[in-house]
Parts: sequence; C-alpha cells; structure tokens
Amino acid sequence: MPRFPFDDHDLARFRETQQLAYHCAEQVAAWIEPGVTERQAAAKLRRCLVAEGVQDFFHIPFAWFGDRTAFRHFRTPLQFFAGSRRLAEGMPYVLDCAPVVDGYTADIGYGGKVGENRIWDRLAADLQVYRELILREVRARRPLDEVYAAVDAQIAAHGYDSRHRVYPGRVIGHQVTRTTARGPAGVNVLGFGVRTLQTLGRELISERLHGRSPLWADGRASRHAPTPGLWAVEPHIGFREVGIKFEELLVVTEDDAYWLDDDLPHVRRWTLKESAK
Repeated sequence: MPRFPFDDHDLARFRETQQLAYHCAEQVAAWIEPGVTERQAAAKLRRCLVAEGVQDFFHIPFAWFGDRTAFRHFRTPLQFFAGSRRLAEGMPYVLDCAPVVDGYTADIGYGGKVGENRIWDRLAADLQVYRELILREVRARRPLDEVYAAVDAQIAAHGYDSRHRVYPGRVIGHQVTRTTARGPAGVNVLGFGVRTLQTLGRELISERLHGRSPLWADGRASRHAPTPGLWAVEPHIGFREVGIKFEELLVVTEDDAYWLDDDLPHVRRWTLKESAK
C-alpha cells in the first residue's frame, strides 16, 4: 500500500473547500422554493461557488427533485443532469457539487425537503447509521467491495433501496487527490472538468497497475483494502419516491480512518436531535 500522501496543511485546505461547498449548498437550500426547476437550482449553486472564488469543478453542480432524488426510471447517464423538473410542496431535493480550489477538491451531497415529508425525515435520520458503519468497516481494513456489501445489507435491513447502485459504475465513492493537471480551468466534458478527467485517467492507470482502483464499487476492481488517501463517499438510499444521501471526505491513513470534518449540516442535524432527547 502507498503512504498517506497529505500533510496537515493539505487536509486543512481540503476541509476549507468542503466547507465552502456545503456553505453554498445551504445558501441554495435557503433560497429554494416551489416552482424552481432543477436547472435553476444547479445554476444558482454554480454562481454561488464561482462568487466564492471557485474556478474549476471536479464535476458540474447537480440538482434532483422529487422521485429523481431516488433516481427512479434512470436509464442513461444523461438523466443525471439537472432538468426541467419543478419543485413542489412536500418534495425532497438533493444538491451535489464538487468545487476545486487551488487543486484541492471537495465533492458533497446535500439533501433537503420543501414543507413536510415524513418519509424524508425517517431516511435523513437513518443516514447516520451508514456514516458510522462505513467508518467502522474501513477502520477494520475490510476490502472496499465488502464494505459496499455491508452498506447494501444495512439498506435492505432498513427496508430501503440502494440508489448508489444506479450511479455510472455503481460507485459509492471515489478517491480525491490534489489536481495537478494543466488543462483549461472551468472547461467540462460530459459534466466532468477537463483537469478532473486528466487526473482521474492518470490515477486509474496507476492504481490498476497495482491491483487497485480509485473508484469504489462492488466489483472485483474494489476487492482490496482501503487505499490511504482521501475518499469522497456517498451512500444513497431511497424509499418509494424519496431519495437522500450525504457525500463527504473520508480520510484513510495506513492504519486508521476518520471523517475529515464533523461540522457538516447532516452531522449537526443528528447532534441536535440527540441533544433534544
């Protein structure tokens, strides 16, 4: 296994970028209301990030409303792009963005709702179980494909659907590194930044040569212990017309693992609920 590639300064910069991404997602969540389309929400999220100094993206911002938060009836990758779906009272939504600042990347997912939705409330509370499960399994150095299977087993035990299986490549996560490619900033191909594609392509080749993959899925390529570095992890659960996820950075060292930051909206929500008991 390679050595952990980042120092404290690097981790602080990754944390700042992740905080920036969640800050903009919360701004859009405060602005969003019935009648807004997915495209309008994604564009608002992009404008907020650019106003905060973001010049490049790992991938463009996404927004999903209603049953699209659970990827119902998704058949092609093009359906992941923000569309014309309008938000209505009681609908869930998911905002997803991946800004890059000075090469430091974050990739976050923010779930919310407009008005009352009891199914969303239950799923949002249960997401805490998956955050704890993933950390426990990675700390035990279980192969990534087995951690994936443990997450899906918990989803089944809850009576929910695994929706990360619908993502291209069935990924639940991917490695994040500091982008060093020198392609044009702000230019994207099929939703991914040119610099992202250059860096990811290089990482894919390098990791495959060592029998590893920078993409975390449930197949043979992920049949290895967690690789030291940073992983953007996104367990995505669904029930009927409601889907929700979190996405945040997990730090994996040679002998330990921890979430990069606990001062995040979903973690604060769980903490507030527990303190109110």
